[in-house]
Amino acid sequence: MTADLSQIVKAYDVRGVVPDQWDESLAELFGAAFVQVTDADAIVIGHDMRPSSPGLADAFARGAARLGADVTLIGLCSTDQLYFASGSFDLPGAMFTASHNPAQYNGIKMCRAGAAPVGQDTGLAEIRELAEDWSETGAPEAAGTPGTITHRDTLKDYAEYLKSLVDLTAIRPLKVVVDAGNGMGGHTVPTVFEGLPLDVVPMYFELDGTFPNHEANPLDPKNIVDLQARVLAEGADLGLAFDGDADRCFVVDERGEPVSPSAITALVAARELAKHPGGTIIHNLITSWSVPEVVREQGGEPVRTRVGHSFIKEEMAKTGAIFGGEHSAHYYFKDFWNADTGMLAALHVLAALGGQEGTLSALVAAYDRYASSGEINSTVADQKASAAKVKAAYENEDVTLDTLDGLTVTARDWWFNLRASNTEPLLRLNVEARDEATMTRIRDEVLALVRTTA
Repeated sequence: MTADLSQIVKAYDVRGVVPDQWDESLAELFGAAFVQVTDADAIVIGHDMRPSSPGLADAFARGAARLGADVTLIGLCSTDQLYFASGSFDLPGAMFTASHNPAQYNGIKMCRAGAAPVGQDTGLAEIRELAEDWSETGAPEAAGTPGTITHRDTLKDYAEYLKSLVDLTAIRPLKVVVDAGNGMGGHTVPTVFEGLPLDVVPMYFELDGTFPNHEANPLDPKNIVDLQARVLAEGADLGLAFDGDADRCFVVDERGEPVSPSAITALVAARELAKHPGGTIIHNLITSWSVPEVVREQGGEPVRTRVGHSFIKEEMAKTGAIFGGEHSAHYYFKDFWNADTGMLAALHVLAALGGQEGTLSALVAAYDRYASSGEINSTVADQKASAAKVKAAYENEDVTLDTLDGLTVTARDWWFNLRASNTEPLLRLNVEARDEATMTRIRDEVLALVRTTA
């Protein structure tokens, strides 16, 4: 097919509507291009539960084998399970998923051996270029000896590896409601949680890429309403919600209240620092003030980065960091090849909660110290002009301004960050303050500037 690949090759992955924007013939070209760019003799491929995923994964495998690479297909898996396979086999990998996007979408997340990311600056641009050329000129010449295609199940190995990183043997029994959103959590949770002292109440574990119950995006509050209600109805100790490809995990406490991903980042950071004293912890610039505070209190070194997994992983590799966290509930572990795994973060929460007698809300209170707005999006015609107006309004105040990622303005009692979306005409605002009233005042001040066109 002829496709406008600029529409589907994003900063970190391939993503678009199937078959309108891409199909199996294009997936086969991506497979060949991936092997050529990574110079791989062998690769590993996994896929999620979307109806189009098995066919796209098989086509990618054919393209890779055509250029001589041996292919291991691990079948249905979460994205972090694919990272596990890439890391443990030391092979480049490709995961077929569109995460939380609607059913008609699909995509490819690619990595080099050891789960190292592939993005625009690390091979994705070259992969796009080759696939684009071949879509016009025809498939590349086949290798003299085509690669083999074999199947291997890695789910039990993945589960055992994760459980080897967190000691759950002595925790008290816990009742946990898990909302898999009809995504890959329904596949991984039963095996990972098997043998643990957990009373698991499953919600939407049926693998269904049409997402019949709600969008598999727990970052949107409306998608955890069912989980919150079920936690209260069951009298559960906590709730967990996974996104479509189950690489992100969101936590709800025993009151049905969402736990901030910043608080989870701080909690896990404290636990990792107990194992690795003096270690470096990465956090992006819109996580709470609590994160670097807790890291310093625990004897660690906090390092602030831009938003986005490629920046986190790059900084982790550069600094040798033991852990990294983002406001979006992506959690990265040195012990997991610097890759993100929501499941491992969930195991840390279960271990921390089960290792003491208090409630989750009491446990995380020590890590959730400030009033936060959450991320607020504003549609604006001219992002640069709106951001410049905000900057001008604050630059003569007694504040610090920095432009590491958008505009961050920091005062003694509050801070905010205003960032432009790369793909939509949006400005994203995050505000935090020492009290609710101050947060509300600053939030409303900035939104008034952003949303006034004059």
